[in-house]
Amino acid sequence: MFEHLKLFRDIVQSRSVSRGAALNGISQSAASQHLQELERMFGTQLLDRSTRPITPTEAGRVYYEFCRDVLRRKEELDVALEKVKGRAEGTVRVAAIYSVGISDMAGLEEEFARRMPSAELQVEYLRPEKVYEAVVNDQADLGLLSYPEPSKEVTAIPWRQEPMMVAAAPKHELARRKSLRPQDLEGQDFVAFDDDLRVGREVKRFLREQGVEVNVVMHFDNIQTMKEAVALGTGVSILPVRMLRMDIEQGRLVAIPLEGVNLVRPLGIIHRRKKKLSRAMQCFLELLQELAARETASAGPLVQAH
Repeated sequence: MFEHLKLFRDIVQSRSVSRGAALNGISQSAASQHLQELERMFGTQLLDRSTRPITPTEAGRVYYEFCRDVLRRKEELDVALEKVKGRAEGTVRVAAIYSVGISDMAGLEEEFARRMPSAELQVEYLRPEKVYEAVVNDQADLGLLSYPEPSKEVTAIPWRQEPMMVAAAPKHELARRKSLRPQDLEGQDFVAFDDDLRVGREVKRFLREQGVEVNVVMHFDNIQTMKEAVALGTGVSILPVRMLRMDIEQGRLVAIPLEGVNLVRPLGIIHRRKKKLSRAMQCFLELLQELAARETASAGPLVQAH
C-alpha cells in the first residue's frame, strides 16, 4: 500500500513516470500500468500526459496531497515506534514474590545499572499466582518465585535452593538448642503459611511425613508478618534461613537447623515460552544466575543460628 502512495508522489514530484519508476526500483511499464489502474479505480484522470513534463490534474493534485500526508504520517509512526521499541528492549520488567530478597534485588539493580547504563529495571512485588499472571499476560518479562512450575505457557529455570530452618524467639524454650529433630516440634505453637501458598503446603506435608502435629496458632501469606509473630513469642515457624539473616544479627530471632532432613525452598525464574529475550533481559538473567553460582561456591551457612 505505502509503496504505491510513494510511487505516485515521486512521479508527481519528479514530473516524470520513468524517473518516478526508477526511484522506486520498478520498470516504467509497471509504473504506467499502476497509474492506469489508479485512474480506473478513481474513475478520473490523475495526470495530464499531453504536457511535457507531465503535470497532475486537479484530481491528481488532491490524490498527491493525500499521498504526501499519509507518507509523512507513516514516517512519524516509524520514528515513534522505534523509540517505543528502544525503550521496550531497554527495559526489564520483573515480577517477584515479596520474599525473594529485597536486599539482593538492590544489589542486582546496582550491578545491572553498571552493566547496562542505558537500560531500566522495573521490579514489582506480587503474590505467587500474580507473578504467573504477569508473565503469561506479558506484563512482566521475568518472574521470580518459589516452587516454579513449567507449563504450556511458561518456561521455568531453576535458580537457587534456600535451606529452611526452625525460627524462634531468643527466649523460646527451643532457642538454646543447636539443632532439632522434627519430632521436637510436636505440640509446639506454630506460625504457619497460608494453605493456598505452595510453601505452606510443602511445610505441612513435611510435618505430616515426619509424623509431627503442631498447634497452628496463626497463619499468614507473607514471611515478614510471620517473623514478627515469631519474634513476639507467639510460636515457632519453619522459614527460609536467608530471610532471617537481619533478624538474627539484631538478636530478634534464632534459626535452628533440623537434623537429618534437607528441607529447602526452591526458587526459580519463569518467562513466557518462545519469548525473545532482549539483550537487557538476558543481562539480568545472567546476573541472577551469577548470584546463585556465587552462593553455591561460597557454600556454608548463610547466617549464624545463635
